[in-house]
Amino acid sequence: MRGRLHRLSLRSQLLLGILLPALVLIGISTWLLYRQALRAADTAYDRTLLATAKSIGDRLEVRPSGGEMRLEASLLYSALEPFEADNRSRLYYKVLGLQGETVSGFDALPTWRGRLPQKGPYAALVDFYDTEYEGTPVRAAVLLQPVTWATGQGIATVQVAETLELRQTLARSILIDTLWRQGLLLLLIAAVVLVAVQRATHPIRHLSLALRTRAEGDLKPVASDDAPKELQPLVEATNHLMARLRQLLVQQKRFVRDASHQLRTPLAVLRVQVQSARRGDLPAEHALCEIEVTVERATTLANQLLALAKAEQLQSDEKTPVTDWAEVVRAVALDLSALIVAHALDFDLQAEAAPVRSHEWALRELSRNLLHNAIKHGMDGGRLHVTLQTDGRHAALTISNSGTGLSAAQRERLFQPFAAGDARHGSGLGLAICKEITVSLGGQIMLENRVEHGQLDGLDAVVRLPLALSAPSIGKSAS
Repeated sequence: MRGRLHRLSLRSQLLLGILLPALVLIGISTWLLYRQALRAADTAYDRTLLATAKSIGDRLEVRPSGGEMRLEASLLYSALEPFEADNRSRLYYKVLGLQGETVSGFDALPTWRGRLPQKGPYAALVDFYDTEYEGTPVRAAVLLQPVTWATGQGIATVQVAETLELRQTLARSILIDTLWRQGLLLLLIAAVVLVAVQRATHPIRHLSLALRTRAEGDLKPVASDDAPKELQPLVEATNHLMARLRQLLVQQKRFVRDASHQLRTPLAVLRVQVQSARRGDLPAEHALCEIEVTVERATTLANQLLALAKAEQLQSDEKTPVTDWAEVVRAVALDLSALIVAHALDFDLQAEAAPVRSHEWALRELSRNLLHNAIKHGMDGGRLHVTLQTDGRHAALTISNSGTGLSAAQRERLFQPFAAGDARHGSGLGLAICKEITVSLGGQIMLENRVEHGQLDGLDAVVRLPLALSAPSIGKSAS
């Protein structure tokens, strides 16, 4: 049942949500009104029963009989006809004497055994109750009628019962009259609700039509000026989704453009080298060496393109773990230790625990590219110092090498894709990947010339990333 309700349209759900409670309330109100009408009818017709009982009580006489006083009722049934309304109801009566004996009336009428109410609607000693006479439901009234004679007094019991045809007819009339009025009210509510729901859901239908009729690839934000307040969160979420899709589409197009442009040259070179080797222009060993170099450069370029595309997607990743940057830096330095030894560098690493909200692969790619560039473009036999420090809010990674440094224009240009410092070595994507990762993690990256004793001593690559302040504390270590 719940699944069927969820499949209904919003308009149908609103109509059901409003009309069903209204129907229940109207039903309860109708039932209560019907019960009140029945009580009012009983009160009105009970007055007739009381009048009948009093009329009978006025005809009672006490006469001596066999040495004692006996109650007599000189009443014919025809005297009750004026109290029968439109001949649609029947009256029955019963008179009990001073000793509880039946004096007159219908003996089959059940004798009253109840008690008088403490505070009834009439001043007389009368009680009203429901009973049956020969299997027919009746409404009865009992009147305790005081009688007096010359030498004493007593109490006679007068019972009058009436069939329920007239009361039931009146109750049905009241019920039918109430039902059609309440039905008309329900129809009026339904019409008002239908119009109100139609007007309230118009912005939703308009928004749906605008999105459905958009051209393919149109990811412009949805206009939200005319949207009601309740729809603003939906429109904002839709626009946010459009922006993310637009960003992903731009990244995809850029990746395809860059990949097709950058891979075309090494593939063309590889094709020429294979053709030259097949013609025998070069010795086989020399040709295979050239092919191997070309394949290695193409593989490196492809891996860097994939890393750049993956780095651009970090901004849309909302579930990012906390990683200790110091552990990643140590692991990267260990991986590149052979290259450090090959360049005879004076290497030093100092890293304290730095919990950063990032994927491990992103920190590894960032650290590897920076350290690899510092090794490759530094001075052989020079210094290579790596420090990772925190100030309570940020972690700063500084990689310092010995060299000639860079001009201001070069330091800015090298962060752009395919802007290599030396076209013969590298594809120019390393620093672009580093910047993309840093920006996606909310940090900053810069290249600064290091001056010592008034002379240019080398280059510092500095990356600052915000610490994950909510992360559990990680013990500090140095190496």
